[in-house]
Amino acid sequence: MIQRVLLSVTVLVVGVVVTGCADPAPAEPVSQNAIAPVATLPATSPVSPSASAPVVTSTSVAPECPKTGFDCDFQRRFAAAEAYLAARPGTVGIVVRDRTTGAVWRNGHADDMTWTASTIKLAMVVDLFRRDRAGVITLSARDRDQIAAMLHSSDDDAATALWAKYGGSDHMTFNDAFPGYGMTSLQPQRGYSKTYPYWGFQKCTAADLDRLINYVLDKVPAQDRSYILGQLRQVAVNQQWGVWGAGSAARPGNKDGWSEEDGGWVMNSVGFVGPGERYTLAIMNNLRGQGGYDEGKATDTEVARIIFEGRF
Repeated sequence: MIQRVLLSVTVLVVGVVVTGCADPAPAEPVSQNAIAPVATLPATSPVSPSASAPVVTSTSVAPECPKTGFDCDFQRRFAAAEAYLAARPGTVGIVVRDRTTGAVWRNGHADDMTWTASTIKLAMVVDLFRRDRAGVITLSARDRDQIAAMLHSSDDDAATALWAKYGGSDHMTFNDAFPGYGMTSLQPQRGYSKTYPYWGFQKCTAADLDRLINYVLDKVPAQDRSYILGQLRQVAVNQQWGVWGAGSAARPGNKDGWSEEDGGWVMNSVGFVGPGERYTLAIMNNLRGQGGYDEGKATDTEVARIIFEGRF
């Protein structure tokens, strides 16, 4: 669903402390909106998301920061994000990954099955480029224009046209490929469209989106990856929220998805931030009828701001 809505939201989160966490060295001053003093992080070589790494859950914000894989400042930010979400409508699944250390933080809703909305278009692009590179299909100039439209403004008509053209006689070609890009929990939903499966009616988890964006960053061939990242960094105004909230200094890129489903609005965002795309963030926000587009957009954007603003 394509909507063009601009929203300016400022939320102040205070009083969140992770005890026993001492920063290793004094930090440089940051903006007044930052959660805590931080230091500039160097860009280093990424680590595949499949690598063995510490995983931190929202129920185990540890006082011994070095064991978590995230520094004390991030620990405070995660706690602040959880405190913020406690007062927001619906439920929100979050996964944060540090591609340099391999550390992962996920909250308690990271494995909730949620409508994908348009985030699935990113997986479609990955599959189309893979098949074209393998010689299985040959993408036309029109196809490539539609791919650009899916990424830039989340164009639904473009997605439907590509799904019909390249989905196969049983419409399963895309879905058969999606698990290979990390979307192992993805489930198409029956009863919502004449075509089954259909890109617009599927569910997955924030953990699936985390694996997808890391597949893009680690395994998609360089030329295709460069194109996708460029598109995600220059999305239209209607997608400048969610991960975008990390701020311009983070050089974010994201693919957003939003729709009003039979259970209420869902507002999702997946992307990357930081030098060398060091960090990835996946957010799946199920409003569950407790709020709408504006509330979900504000929530996702503020989560990204809390976690990343001032880190770069």
